[in-house]
Amino acid sequence: MAVRPHGGGSAARGDGALRAAARGRPSGSRGWGRAGRGLVAGVALLGALASGAAAQGVGGRTRVLVISGLSGEERFAKEYLELGRAVVDAARGRWGAAPEDVVWLAERPEADAARIAGRSTKAEIEKALVALSAAAPGDRVLVLLLGHGASTGETPTLSLPGPDMTAQELARGLAGVRAASVVVVNAADASGGFVPALSGRGRVVIAATRSGYERNETEFGRYFVAALTGDGADTDKDGRVSLLEAFAYARREVARSYAEGNRLLTEHAVLDDDADGKGSEAPGATGDGAVARRVFLDGGPAVKAAAGASPELRALYEQKARLERDVDALKARKAELPAAAYEKQLEALLVELAEKSQAIRRLEGGRP
Repeated sequence: MAVRPHGGGSAARGDGALRAAARGRPSGSRGWGRAGRGLVAGVALLGALASGAAAQGVGGRTRVLVISGLSGEERFAKEYLELGRAVVDAARGRWGAAPEDVVWLAERPEADAARIAGRSTKAEIEKALVALSAAAPGDRVLVLLLGHGASTGETPTLSLPGPDMTAQELARGLAGVRAASVVVVNAADASGGFVPALSGRGRVVIAATRSGYERNETEFGRYFVAALTGDGADTDKDGRVSLLEAFAYARREVARSYAEGNRLLTEHAVLDDDADGKGSEAPGATGDGAVARRVFLDGGPAVKAAAGASPELRALYEQKARLERDVDALKARKAELPAAAYEKQLEALLVELAEKSQAIRRLEGGRP
């Protein structure tokens, strides 16, 4: 599936304190030792505040569950087959997932017996969700829903062979998944109602529509898959694609497609990762988007940068990545904290982050 890249973008900028810490000792610090001791309390507070959102996966395994629901028409069947193949191949290839960690359930398993594990009935999906509960705390989990949806009152559903699956049933199935990063993407029409049902700490929930009333055919899924499986969405040119970059890319491409066809935009994708159950159409560095910008299905920057490195250097990369996510988690909760407590915890994290960066440079043979 070839989708040409459009648009640009810039990486979110950190606080001025982060730039100061990167140069050395942050303004107002009375010494590395004291700030380092304060980090213990800071991490404890972040753990209580973020409830796991700060501990996104570094290393670990990538686990993928693709669910292709009822197609209704042959053109949709072909599209879901193409998208499912693209995700499965990317998971086993560029994301480094083990074959047993990639499961695709589809309406017609015989259409690709080499990749499709079974039929996408509610019973088979529930079994697959139970299997995902074996994910370790450092793993990353992606659940991708392709198909058609519906929304009756407070009950949004995904159309399946046999009984449909409700958003609440999917939420119950995911309740036992304790991976560091859990990403659920519903690319179906009328998918917006899945967001409040699935929202939670440490989760990135994406829907192709902002409500159950947007019931027309959606294009978001094809562009989102293109973003995840290609390089066109890498707007900051760091050699990887985050969930936030993939989301932003897909939204831009959808808007472009509608504009080029002189059509009224009838789908508005949303992302929720701050656990408030409300999706945002324009997530950023704080609030919605703070988690998604740090989630990578291939393990993120620590895994890529430290590939083949010494155990000591790899450990430092992993610690640095965790601290970066801790900073994002704290910023997302800034409005809920007294200003003095926020500044104290931010300073402690930035000092530690600067120390890890300096240690990495030393081991890589660069300047301290």
